[in-house]
Amino acid sequence: MMMASSKNTPPVNNRTRISITIVTGLCCFFYLLGAWQRNGFGKGGGVITLEAVTKQAQCTNTTDIVTNLDFEPHHKTIKIPQRANPKPIMFKPCDVKYKDYTPCHEQKRAMRFPRENMVYRERHCPPENEKLRCLIPAPKGYTTPFPWPKSRDYVHYANVPFKTLTVAKAGQNWVKFQGGVFKFPGGGTMFPQGADAYIETLAKVIPIKDGSVRTALDTGCGVASWGAYMLKKNVLTMSFAPRDVHEAQVQFALERGVPAIIGVLGSIRLPYPPRAFDMAHCSRCLIPWTSNEGMYLMEVDRVLRPGGYWVLSGPPINWKTYYKTWKRSKKELKAEQKRIEEIAESLCWEKKYEKGDIAIWRKKTNDRSCNKSSSSSSVKTCKGQDTDDVWNKTMEVCVTPFPKVSSDVEVMKFPERLFSVPPRVTKGLVEGVNVESYQEDNKLWRKRVSNYKRINRLIGSTRYRNVMDMNAGLGGFAAALESTESWVMNVVPTIAKNTLSVVFERGLIGIYHDWCEGFSTYPRTYDLIHANNVFSLYQNRCNVEDILLEMDRILRPEGTVLFRDEVDVLNDVRKIANGMKWDTKLMDHEDGPLVPEKILVAVKKYWVAGDGVSVGNSTSTFK
Repeated sequence: MMMASSKNTPPVNNRTRISITIVTGLCCFFYLLGAWQRNGFGKGGGVITLEAVTKQAQCTNTTDIVTNLDFEPHHKTIKIPQRANPKPIMFKPCDVKYKDYTPCHEQKRAMRFPRENMVYRERHCPPENEKLRCLIPAPKGYTTPFPWPKSRDYVHYANVPFKTLTVAKAGQNWVKFQGGVFKFPGGGTMFPQGADAYIETLAKVIPIKDGSVRTALDTGCGVASWGAYMLKKNVLTMSFAPRDVHEAQVQFALERGVPAIIGVLGSIRLPYPPRAFDMAHCSRCLIPWTSNEGMYLMEVDRVLRPGGYWVLSGPPINWKTYYKTWKRSKKELKAEQKRIEEIAESLCWEKKYEKGDIAIWRKKTNDRSCNKSSSSSSVKTCKGQDTDDVWNKTMEVCVTPFPKVSSDVEVMKFPERLFSVPPRVTKGLVEGVNVESYQEDNKLWRKRVSNYKRINRLIGSTRYRNVMDMNAGLGGFAAALESTESWVMNVVPTIAKNTLSVVFERGLIGIYHDWCEGFSTYPRTYDLIHANNVFSLYQNRCNVEDILLEMDRILRPEGTVLFRDEVDVLNDVRKIANGMKWDTKLMDHEDGPLVPEKILVAVKKYWVAGDGVSVGNSTSTFK
């Protein structure tokens, strides 16, 4: 039968073979054309096929961006579709006098504002026509900071060349200058013998050691030695202090590898959500706690979680011993402490400890346990439905109400709370987020951070101590990166979904910020910046050039930026970044080259004041 069938089959002639070849070729052509369109290419003026991308990915050997970075060979660069745009703008260096420029905390601008309630020390950002559009230089002799934990105790003088504190705080063990480096013995005004012994005293009252306390706020932090030594207890402290006569105190803190921002308790609410911190601390911070009807204590109460602790060491505590040293009368100091006690009672804080220089209060755990006395009945409750809306909002003399609960809610200890479902998510208080989507977000960021570590093996090491996530979402990036080797400043943009409360409930720290303005930090304070869909978020809101220049300001020389965004957005970003003395490479999404979202890796080159930098006019390619 088979032979008979074979004989009955007509022979295949040349014309038939040619027809089959043509049909096959057309099928392949239209398949590749469809893949090309689905991949997101073809939007610009250039032409690139999927086959060309694939062949290039197979043939190109990816090299390290700088000599001390290592990239896995299977992560290949992607050729960007070129547009008919001018060549990248080359940015000039700023004058060396701007080496420590802080755009929203400049002294000259600050002096235009009233001193009452420390308004002049708050954020005052430059108008559009006064913004610097140049590269902030590092000082001559700038050196890569010491790795953690050595950086906690030593800072290169060339990086922060200010000796004022070594004189002003000489008797308080803040900082000493020795042979080209600053040494930080761990002392403070109220703990000149060292922070360790001081923290051990606090730990007798506050459960610092078992993970119950994870996030802390240090008001008027100095050089953040308290926060630095709290890290030994796995407590993350958000330290803040103004840019004032104590020159560069926050700059020292960040150079040491300790979380800190420039800030002050003044007339504007702190940039944190309600019930964010497990603990708050003031060690001779000199904040006038009794002024404005107790408004500053009410603001601390707003950001302190139910069951949280407040520590006060310094005036007026132990006034009988120090009234002469403080050059104040016994009567005045006694009245001040009495008033603090009254305000604390009105806030439903219970005094737990007072001995020597230290007093500790604990906030009640819920509204049912708060039985306000008649003396506190006049305290006004803050109105308004959105208590998380605090960016640039005026501070008020009112008490943030406790959340309504049926019983005491036990706060999960760290590290369990890092990946457990936060209470706000469980209760459905975060728009668009439920238990399932939260868990999926965690899974997604574990995968992405694992990919980042394949791209750059130094991520997760002390090479990148100070890390910033510019669009933190639910904190998944920081959670996946969690390590004692680094810490992450989780920034929730003011125009993004408000998720900062979730970040804090996980035992992470963060801040609200508008990236159309300068960040409240000194130049060269972050080693690694993560920018997930930041530029898609800010399209048509402000100049992307300004955001990139701000990133350059706060990024250390040889620091790294990881951008994640749509390929056409990254095309625009890369054109600007290449004019900022950054080396850049575009990488595939971890799910492959067909995904329109890409990863752009940038490394800031090392250069200091006086080095040659190309000069050119600055005009952004998209706004």
